This record gives sequence, structure tokens and C-alpha cells, in this order.
Amino acid sequence: MSRRAFHIVQTSLLASIAVLVTSVGLSAGQGPRLPMVADALRWPTERPPRPLAAKKVTFPPYEIRTLPNGLKVVLVSQNEQPIVSARMLVRAGAAQDPKGKEGLAMLTAALLDQGTASRSSAQIAEEIDFMGGLLGSGAGTDLSFVNTVSMSDGLGQALDLMSDVVRAPAFAEAEIERQRQQALSSLTVAADDPDTVASQVIDRLVFGFHPYGMPSGGTVSSLSSLTRQDFVTFHKSWFVPNNALIAIVGDVTPDAAFAQVQRVFGDWAQAPVPAFAPMDPPPPVKRLIVIDKPGSVQTEIRAGHLAFERRHADHLVMDQVVKILGGEGGNRLQQVLRTQKALTYGASADLDAYKLTGAVIAETDTRTEATAEAVRTVVDEFFRLQRERVYEGELEGAQDFLAGSFPLSIESPDAIATRVLNQLFYDLPLEDLPAYPERVRSVTVDDVQRVAKSWLKPSSLSVVLVGDADRFMKDLAGAGFSSVERIPIEQLDLTSADLRRAQRGAQH
Repeated sequence: MSRRAFHIVQTSLLASIAVLVTSVGLSAGQGPRLPMVADALRWPTERPPRPLAAKKVTFPPYEIRTLPNGLKVVLVSQNEQPIVSARMLVRAGAAQDPKGKEGLAMLTAALLDQGTASRSSAQIAEEIDFMGGLLGSGAGTDLSFVNTVSMSDGLGQALDLMSDVVRAPAFAEAEIERQRQQALSSLTVAADDPDTVASQVIDRLVFGFHPYGMPSGGTVSSLSSLTRQDFVTFHKSWFVPNNALIAIVGDVTPDAAFAQVQRVFGDWAQAPVPAFAPMDPPPPVKRLIVIDKPGSVQTEIRAGHLAFERRHADHLVMDQVVKILGGEGGNRLQQVLRTQKALTYGASADLDAYKLTGAVIAETDTRTEATAEAVRTVVDEFFRLQRERVYEGELEGAQDFLAGSFPLSIESPDAIATRVLNQLFYDLPLEDLPAYPERVRSVTVDDVQRVAKSWLKPSSLSVVLVGDADRFMKDLAGAGFSSVERIPIEQLDLTSADLRRAQRGAQH
């Protein structure tokens, strides 16, 4: 899974080719030296083969209709397989968790298919299995979702089940407690996982006490405090038709699909949606925090800063800037950290663009003794991307990946639904969808440099290191990091202003 708990699911695949070349020569004392013909060659002498010419991609036609209660319906007819996918999004996720109730959205979504007013969790499972279909629910940063997949002739039954799950969850006390215990168990595991800890702390540094910076899975305190009434109130507040989208994609005509949606959801009562105006995240600031985990054999590294929301005008270009830094198709971090310096097995960077704001975050890990060099290299690559003009080949690599993976992202009904819902959820122009490959390739090196200079903040990077601090702290000053905060992992508290757990018996 990626850094954050959930973004709108999208499908992408990357084909990679590894070439192993071995060379054998004579060393001194093994015999007469061969002529130095090879010395004049510049190995390798050939470039990797270029990607195949892109084929024309036709985005399937779709319709958007709206029920009188405000439920927006996306209809896509695709007859390649006799199946239909129904995907509903509700505009409320972990960001809408009340203060001190972190984890509420995640557990609410997990409980949706664990029993309703008319069906037990076992009955729900049996019904969807008997249909040969699938049903799932979950929540992420900005949204909650319920998905079904069924055979074409089972669409009506699948929507009946979806409606029951979305509109009438039972929130039975026994199921609440079961989900709570599972969530608490997950927290125990996560608290000892350097990868998870590093990702949680960098989010907290970048977003501060904005909802995006808080632990979406909750804390021991917040999960323990949740009551049945909290789930009922959250569901009643946010799960209303005028705060939802649904896509029906597959082997069904738009008229037939819309008729089923009208039948099932037409009587769902519209209601006011709560106002949502969270505090602003803090401006980017230079900060390095070491989470000390004695005995670790490697160090998890995160470095990032605040960026912008998904619908920002520069998102398309910034996505390619970050791809060049550490994404598929042209990864400077990977090239320097792994290929040139052998400091890691992998390095990447992501543009996390959410509904309200976003972040650029780079991540890697390295052996403990190389921590200072690795983190210095990561920071330097932020500076270099802003300072030096990128090569045409780097930009082409990023564009080849983005444009080339687009057909894969619309090859199934569920993937098509995701793409359309993504545009609607983020209030993006639908007409941009079919032209996505062309829009990607229209970005120039000048565009990349403009956006890199405007939005990358290498002097204000927040950095998180999780590892055995005693073995690398002394090296950080020499690498240019003189101000360092060190927190024992058992004292970490993501909800505290100083990230430290309050000590029992402390004097006030």
C-alpha cells in the first residue's frame, strides 16, 4: 500500500527490463596484453530501445445524470465482459474525523458491510457469494467508498445490497468492539514498524495539526473513546445522496442502469452536509527529527514539504517534476542513491495531492552507517532539480510512463469508473479525460523548470529518520544537519505538539 491510507484506486503497471552484462579480461601476469581496441569504445555503445509508438486511445463514452435528491450518477456502457461494476463515493473520510476521534471514518467504513438493519454480516457475505459477486467498503483521506461487482443480470440485486449497506448499517456493539480490537492490534504492529512510523511522522511534520497530518487509523486513546453514537452521528451527517457519487460501468445500457439506480436510491432523503473548514497546514519549515529505534539494521528516510491540492492548475506539470525526481519513467533518486552510490535498493518520490492541499515526499532506506550520506543525497537532489535544467530524455521517460500507462487505467469497467469518479470528486473538467496522453506530452522542459522553481522548497524540507540513532547521530552535523531532534520510538505521540508522549508524574 502507498504512504497514505487510501486515495481513489487507480490501476497502473510498469514493465521494466534488466540487462546483465559481464566482461572478462586478462590481468597483469596472465599473459600478453590484448590490443587496446576496446579502450576507444564508450561502453555502452547503444541506447536502450525506445518505447513502441503509442496507439490511439479511445475513452469509452459516458453519461452523467443526477437524481432529484442530488445523487450524481456516472453511466458507462462497456460490453466486453458480462459484468457490471458499481462504485459509490461519499465525500467524507479521515479528514472529517472529529478532534480526538481519529480513526472514526475508517472504522465506520469497515462496519458498513458488517451488518445492517435487515441483514447480518453472515447474510451479507452469503448473498454476495451466491451471486458470484464482490462487495467491499473502506475509507481514505477525503472519502469513503462502497464497491460491488456482479454479473450483468445481477445488477439490481447488487444495488439492493449496496443500498442496504450504505443507508442502514446496524453498527452493532459486538461488531464495533471486534473492529476496534482489530484496529488496536494493527496500531501495536505499526508502532514497531519503521516504515509506517516514518510515513506517519513525515505527514505530521508536513501537515501539522491539519486533518491530513493526523493518524487516519486512530490512536489507542481515540479508538478506545469511540462509542456507537459516534458512528451513528458520523454516518447520519455525511452519508447522504447529495454528498455522494455513484458510477455504473459494464455490460448494461445507460438507461437500464439509471433505472436501477432510481429504483434503489430514488427515495434516499437529501440532507444538509456539515460545513468543513479545517485549520490551514503550517508553512514549510526546515526540521530534522530522528525517531530512535535501537537495534535497527537500517534507517528509514523521509523528506518532504507542503505542495498544493489536486485541482491546482500546475498539478499536471508538478506530477512530471516529481516523476523525474523519484517516479516511474525517470528516477533521479534511484539513479544516484542505488546505481551510483549503492546506498539503497530503492528510492522514490510521490506527489500526494488531496482535496484541500498536498505534499511532495521522497522516501528511501539505507544501511545504518550510511544514513548521513543518504539523507544528504536526498536533500541535494531536491536542490539539483530546482537548480539544473532537466534533460529532454528525462522528461520523455516520465511522459512515456504516464501516457503509456493510461490505456491500462481504463481497460476494465472498475478502472473506467475510477477515472470518471476521480474527475468528478476533485471537480476536474471531464473533457480532460480523453485527452490525458496528449496533455501529458504537451508539457515542456520550460514548464518543468518553472514549476520546480516555484513549488520545490529544498531549503524548507522536513526530514524524518527512523533507526538506531546512536550509530549515525554523530555523522549528521558533518553532512550539514546541525539542528536535530531525537525522540525515542516508545515516547512518540503523533497527537502531541512536540511529538512526545507526556511522562507520568511530570511536574507542571
